[in-house]
Amino acid sequence: MSGRVAALFGLAGAMLAGCLGTAQAREVVPFQNGVAPGSIVISVTQRKLYLVNGDGTAIRYPVAVGKPGKQWFGTAAIDGKYVAPAWSPPAEVKRDNPRLPNLIAGGSPHNPMGAAAMTLQGGQYAIHGTNRPNSVGTYASYGCIRMYNQDVVDLYARVDVGTPVYMTH
Repeated sequence: MSGRVAALFGLAGAMLAGCLGTAQAREVVPFQNGVAPGSIVISVTQRKLYLVNGDGTAIRYPVAVGKPGKQWFGTAAIDGKYVAPAWSPPAEVKRDNPRLPNLIAGGSPHNPMGAAAMTLQGGQYAIHGTNRPNSVGTYASYGCIRMYNQDVVDLYARVDVGTPVYMTH
């Protein structure tokens, strides 16, 4: 293993270890929605993400969702999982914020992806951490789902590639 790869794994491990404390706001709540255990249901109006347990409960996490006009609804699936991902602003974000760099390295305090990210099929959106924890619970993004870093690390450990994601009103 090259020194660079080992350093990247070391950085990723350190970031995850730093976030493994108790998540800031997750809780187990009653949940009856008819979706399969292990599914993710995101309520845009509630600004909550539910990981369905299958015993009539779900783990509920507060999230930031898309701003009005930037929201999406429907079904997707997790198609990738990344620790401390680098971020390149999508064209729409870059157009609205032309001073953004073309790439922000993973682990940078300026990186909006936070500690981990789970990309959704189609490549446009992700469930990810944040460098702006005060945005959680608001309508803040261009369609991605932001979580507290502690919570995204917790969710990351509980889901797999292929996990269905339902975005609801």
